[in-house]
Amino acid sequence: MGQTIAQKILAAHSGNDAVEVGQIVTVTPDYVLSHDNTAAISKKFEKLPIERVKNPEQPVIVLDHTVPPSTAQYANNHKQIREFVEKNGIVHFYDVGRGICHQVLVEEGFAFPGALILGADSHTTTYGALGAASAGIGRSEVAAVWATGEMWLMVPPSVKIIVHGELPRGVASKDLMLWIIGHIGADGALYKSIEFYGEAIEKMSLSSRMVLSNMAVEAGAKFGIVPPDEKVDEFLKGRATREYEKVFADPDAEYEQTLEFNADEVVPVVAAPHNVDNMVKISDLDEVRVNQVLIGSCTNGRTEDFHMAAEILAGRKVAPGTRLLLFPASSRVLMDILLDGTAQKLVEAGAILMNPGCGPCLGAHEGVLADGEVCVSTTNRNFKGRMGNKNAFIYLASPYTAAAAAVAGKIVDPREFLD
Repeated sequence: MGQTIAQKILAAHSGNDAVEVGQIVTVTPDYVLSHDNTAAISKKFEKLPIERVKNPEQPVIVLDHTVPPSTAQYANNHKQIREFVEKNGIVHFYDVGRGICHQVLVEEGFAFPGALILGADSHTTTYGALGAASAGIGRSEVAAVWATGEMWLMVPPSVKIIVHGELPRGVASKDLMLWIIGHIGADGALYKSIEFYGEAIEKMSLSSRMVLSNMAVEAGAKFGIVPPDEKVDEFLKGRATREYEKVFADPDAEYEQTLEFNADEVVPVVAAPHNVDNMVKISDLDEVRVNQVLIGSCTNGRTEDFHMAAEILAGRKVAPGTRLLLFPASSRVLMDILLDGTAQKLVEAGAILMNPGCGPCLGAHEGVLADGEVCVSTTNRNFKGRMGNKNAFIYLASPYTAAAAAVAGKIVDPREFLD
């Protein structure tokens, strides 16, 4: 029986020729990610009978969740992380301002086809957009990888998702992923590896594919992998930290399930409160007034996302009573939109341009909602309290829809604002 992409990558990183679904394998990941939670992980590490991190080139540490720190406690955590990095000679450390960990790892070339990347963040699945197998793990597990360089994983079954056609104008990959999750459910791929195929996927930019892999975990997936193509090679030219070989599934690979969708049928949607699989077509939504709009995050904080927003906002103004916050996913994205004039268009429309980082996505600072307020957000989760207030309401949407909500002051179909 042939092997899926996940099986091949896990086999390669465990010293096996092939692996079976359900098999427990001990793997050596190429990299292990952590962010502001490195402070807590380092405390776990210090309890181990180990003096130093085994391989100081394996960890990648990025400060991104609460940057700059909003409290003395967060500042002390950052200080502790810097001291840990120095003590252990950690090679790959990115301090406040560089950006969100998942964007930074991609930009810095740590994610590449065939790589195995584990991280103390559930959205580590993002790197599957470049043909890697990447997954979130617990803090104790990260500490164990620091100590030993390896850990065990169970080989997941794989699900093939085929998306035919092409997304219509004004419909983004975020709409597609919310559409998929709305159909299969938030547990529809629980501990499975999703492989994305079809013409619609092949036509997407890497940034759009990153949305799919990022949110694969919102369907419960362990991995969310897009087979690599020439777009990946072009992006990684002169950037990848290692030489790589693209990994593809065998023609006779066994999938637990194959699901097919038509991109032409996808319309602008939102994930209504308080579940990511509560997918609603905007045309079926009753009027929803909006207090705050957030464009950014590891899901939709890339240059193309701000270009989408500018298509809607250029020459228009943010509605009175509505706040629009912009959080670029990295310093490079920030420079891109500053240099090409996108930032100016958005700020002239009334947007507030913030520093690269996670911002209000996790509810720690920079945009916490008040009681009863409604936010339209391009982030990936909308459960109660996600943005810092359990009495607020979060609607997940594409950058097109988010920008349209900022202009209208309510949730509307963004295609109304496109030529």
